[in-house]
Amino acid sequence: MKIQPLFDRVLLKPIESKENRASGLILPESTSERPRLGVVVALGDGGETDGKPTKMYVKENDIALFSRYGGIDVKIDEEDYVIVRQTDILAIMEEN
Repeated sequence: MKIQPLFDRVLLKPIESKENRASGLILPESTSERPRLGVVVALGDGGETDGKPTKMYVKENDIALFSRYGGIDVKIDEEDYVIVRQTDILAIMEEN
């Protein structure tokens, strides 16, 4: 199944990370209050806001840092995804 976000929405594939503590415990990402990371899989065309075109600042394959509580979790073909508004994306991560 294919999904195409509309307007300024972005489909992200979450990147699961685990955090090692000094005590040796490994905490899954779900216990953390920090923002999440995801790969941009698809995005809408931007649409219009107040009659003006909305520019999309992200592109496919970008690594996005997004708000933990933003967006809607969806499952497509047994894979987890998140649909967020472009404004819920806090930053794009770049490798050095």
